[in-house]
Amino acid sequence: MKVLPKLLSFEWDSGNINKNFAKHLISSEVSEEPFGDHNLLTFPDPNHSKSEDRYHLIGQTKLNDILFITYTLRKDKIRIISARVANKNERRFYENQTV
Repeated sequence: MKVLPKLLSFEWDSGNINKNFAKHLISSEVSEEPFGDHNLLTFPDPNHSKSEDRYHLIGQTKLNDILFITYTLRKDKIRIISARVANKNERRFYENQTV
């Protein structure tokens, strides 16, 4: 299920922009790529949406890596909270949905 209008712009918080690279070796530029994937999957994250609505996204990068991303929408901007390589189950879910 997709909840995103065309592509919105990205806004990075100074703490998160380097955290994802340090923890998961995913640069901010690469973590933005799956938002342009025509087969992306995105769904709400109600367990972590206490103060703001959060969402998960599974999508493919330009180099065909599949990423699992947690993000929020603030006004007309996407704020990526976390980005990492999708695990085996997440990758399988993505592949089964895009067949």
